[in-house]
This record gives sequence, C-alpha cells and structure tokens, in this order.
Amino acid sequence: MASTPIAPYDKDHEDPNGPGDARPTALKVIRDQELDGKLQGKVFFVTGCTNGIGVETARALHATGADVYITGRDTARGEEVVRRITHDGKPGKVVFIEMHLDSLASVRDAASKFLQLSDTLNCLICNAGVGMHPKALTRDGFEMHFGTNHLGHFALCEALKDTLLKSSSPSYPSRLVMVSSRSHLASSVDLEDLNLETATYDAHSAYGASKTANIWMANEVERRYGSHHLHATSVHPGAVVSGLSRHVGEDFMKKLFGPPEIAKLIKSAEQAAATTIWAAVGAEWQHQGGKYLADVQEGVPSETCTEGRTGPGYAPHAFDEEKERRLWELSGDIVRATLSD
Repeated sequence: MASTPIAPYDKDHEDPNGPGDARPTALKVIRDQELDGKLQGKVFFVTGCTNGIGVETARALHATGADVYITGRDTARGEEVVRRITHDGKPGKVVFIEMHLDSLASVRDAASKFLQLSDTLNCLICNAGVGMHPKALTRDGFEMHFGTNHLGHFALCEALKDTLLKSSSPSYPSRLVMVSSRSHLASSVDLEDLNLETATYDAHSAYGASKTANIWMANEVERRYGSHHLHATSVHPGAVVSGLSRHVGEDFMKKLFGPPEIAKLIKSAEQAAATTIWAAVGAEWQHQGGKYLADVQEGVPSETCTEGRTGPGYAPHAFDEEKERRLWELSGDIVRATLSD
C-alpha cells in the first residue's frame, strides 16, 4: 500500500489566487520549522542569486543565522544582493562568488574559491539556470540548457561533494537540492544525443530535458550517497515570472500567464522559494531524499495530479534508475575530459 505523500501545506494550495495569496513563503517555512536564528555555524551554497527565487532563497536561509554563499554572473548585482540581505544586522555571513555555469572552468574556479573560504558545507542548492534559450552552445560547446542547467551543476556538485560528505553526520545529514521544473514533463533526456544535434531544435523540449536531468541527478546522488548521510531532492518552484522568461518575449508571457485560471496560479518569488527551503531545511527531509517536491509537498505521478501544468505531478520518465546511472557516468566523463583539455 502506497504511503500518503507528505503535504504540510496542502490546504493553503486549494484555492490559489495569485502572488501573495495564502500559499506559504520561504520565510514562513523557516518560521514554521522554528529555525529563526537556529542554524548558526551551518553553511549553505546557492547558485543563481542575483534575482528572483535565488534572492528569496538566500534571504530565508540568512534568517536562520547560517552562513550563505551565493553565486551569479554579475558581481555588482551580487554584491548589491548581499547588502540588501545583510542590512538587518543578523548573524551569519552572506558572501557572493562570481560563477558562470556555462563554463566548466568558471565552475571549477568558483568551487575552489569557496573551499578557500569554508571547510564546511551542509547544503548545496542548485537554483541557477537558463530557460527557453534560442539554439546556442555553452563556452565549452554543449547545448545551452544541458550544459548550463545540468553539466555546470554536476561539475559543481562533484567539486563540493567531498566537503558535503565530510560535513555530514547522522544527526545533521548534508543535503543537495536540485531546482527542477514541471517543464520536465516536456522531455526525457536523449542519452544518445545530449547536444540535440540530430533532432529539430525546440527550446521548450531542450529546457525540459535539462530539468529531467536535474531530477535524475538528485535521484542518483541519493542512491550513491544517502547511506553516507548526504540526501538529495529535486523541486519544482511553481509558476513564477522570472528571468528565465527573457528569451520568449512579453507577448508569449501574456499568452502563457494571461488567462485568469492560469494567472491565479502564479506565485511571488518569496512563495516560489518555499519548496526549495523546505527541501533544504525541513525536518521531513533530514533523513531521506530521492523525491520530487512541488507546492511544498511530496510530488505524485502526473497522471494522478489534477492541477495541470503547475501542480505537483512528475512524469513517468522522472524516475529511471538505469538512465540516471548512465547520465551520471556520461556527465563525469564529459566534465573530466573538458577540464583536462
């Protein structure tokens, strides 16, 4: 008999009414977990923190008193985020590190800089990403979505994995949170054509494949390292207007989110960061992982989900042990070969 999905805020999601409605924010999750100022000495690393969900993720973590290391491509914007978050004078450092996920060398250098600053890492949150990008390649020659959203984060995790494991304990396991998307329903990962060279390019499918890769990576980390007190989950933040939409234009966004029945599902950035925070600090995930989370609840198979494109449902291809293993091995080969050139 299947267990009942963990869903502490299911009632708050029954009647969505747009940004700022009853659905929880990241800070509400922190307070409901009674973690205000309670994580001093813990260390978090969050990618993609110069706008939107990343900023609110970092802000909520700062409220716990933890040290928070954030990344982005623009140092000036990153330092401004640090000033905005830390002006309250609460304990816990917020440190910006420049990192370009479309360059594996930049990822390696950012990880190295972090390790010079801290010998502890309790949670890695892979939040950054590109979406709906026109056909293009990363600096290393990989399809933009796959290279940035997956390979960049895979390389970062590999560089920081030993520190995550060293920092873990039975009483406080380390965590990895992969920010995926419900767009993973659009495509699995073609392990024979990772660069999408043979198929007709479609930005939505390319983005969806990279988000499936995020789920697979979390599942594989849980399988490999869960017994060593490193747990991994993947999350869908929900419908939110963010920087990922910059490549599709205003008309497309109006068409996508304009209908009233869709507009009421949109979350604020503060609300969209709630599931990430729940995965990162929630007591429910302290000793388990390998799950897909959405709307601050455990995901369910998409065919049983009634909320359409924004609900907590995951695709049948989201859990595939053999393909997860193969993607992990291929990614390791690719990253090692690229960084050895």
